Amino acid sequence: MMWWIIQVLRMMMLSVFISSSQGKRDDVLYCSACRAIVDELNYSISQVDPKKIINVGGFRINPDGTMTDKKVPLARSQTHLSELLDQVCDSMTDYALYVDPDSQVRQYRRFAPRSGGASADFPDFKNFQFDGPEASSALKFACESIVEDLEDDIMSLFSHESLDVQNQLCYRSSGDQNLIQPQPCETMSKHDGNMDVDI
Repeated sequence: MMWWIIQVLRMMMLSVFISSSQGKRDDVLYCSACRAIVDELNYSISQVDPKKIINVGGFRINPDGTMTDKKVPLARSQTHLSELLDQVCDSMTDYALYVDPDSQVRQYRRFAPRSGGASADFPDFKNFQFDGPEASSALKFACESIVEDLEDDIMSLFSHESLDVQNQLCYRSSGDQNLIQPQPCETMSKHDGNMDVDI
């Protein structure tokens, strides 16, 4: 009988230890990752020729012998957005922690210019903190977590060309009950560390 009580006590202590050892989620990291996802997707969509279209829908023949197909712009098609989501987190290596010298607000910002960008696109590096590959892998992990958790919301917002996607995706608006998952920036003010990334 005594052996059983000791085992129960050990299990209780182990569960307390495990729950206390789990770290708190880094709000700056997850909020910056969410903002970076929106910026990267907006940039990728803007690079697609708006004249390109794709056929969607079933390829069934109607009883009258006609085929119904729907043509939508490639840039915002489900197929293209799905491909972009598969690759968006790879660009997180182009971001580093930036500390605003005036307000001391911390956020991850893009430091690398986009391909084909002018040399004037290089930011001032003195306020960036390059913490090695660990920082970019943490940002990439946060990005992958957000994409996994909010994939349906991301696809819906971008396919319908919603206005202000960043606020809709990264912040929980008071009256929006459609988003079930907690938003990455819900504990931060909308004005804390705006990511000014040129598209």
